[in-house]
Amino acid sequence: MPETPSFAAAVRARFAQALARRAAAHEGAARRLLEARLAELKAVSVAPPDTPSSDAAPSRRGTLAELAAHAARQKPAPVLGLASGPREGAPDKAAAHDTRTVQFFKRTWSRLSADQRLAQSRATLPENAGPLNSHHLVHRSLTLMRELSPDYLERFVGYVDALQWLEQANEAAAQEPRPAAGAKKSMAARR
Repeated sequence: MPETPSFAAAVRARFAQALARRAAAHEGAARRLLEARLAELKAVSVAPPDTPSSDAAPSRRGTLAELAAHAARQKPAPVLGLASGPREGAPDKAAAHDTRTVQFFKRTWSRLSADQRLAQSRATLPENAGPLNSHHLVHRSLTLMRELSPDYLERFVGYVDALQWLEQANEAAAQEPRPAAGAKKSMAARR
């Protein structure tokens, strides 16, 4: 049975072709470096398939790549309450459907939030605002942002909401009464 080249070998071959074209377009030190790299690629592609595994040689992959490879080798844990067997793929489909539903509602909520913020901005806009009025300029920029890129406006409003929440949380924390420094010392002295 004839052996078909692996996907990695096909990618390596295409990369070698591109590297050869790039080397032909350069001269001097750049060309020598590209040709040296091309020679390395050719040496790897002609190596016999029974060479030692990558575990024996030092790994050139990063830590994250090793973690991803380790996770890919692991068998997924069974989901409690579901029978194993031919329906094993069903939880993945249900989870994917749930994820799509959550994403749909998240997008809808962010779109409604952006529309609500724009309506609030329009409602508080002064009638006779001049062209340099800051509130008028902000409302105009939000309106233009909505026309040019509604997705960007939704993300922008999300960031503004988060910043507003943080500001309110900081104000509430600053308004909470704190024990006086003298009270702490007297409590420590009693102990």
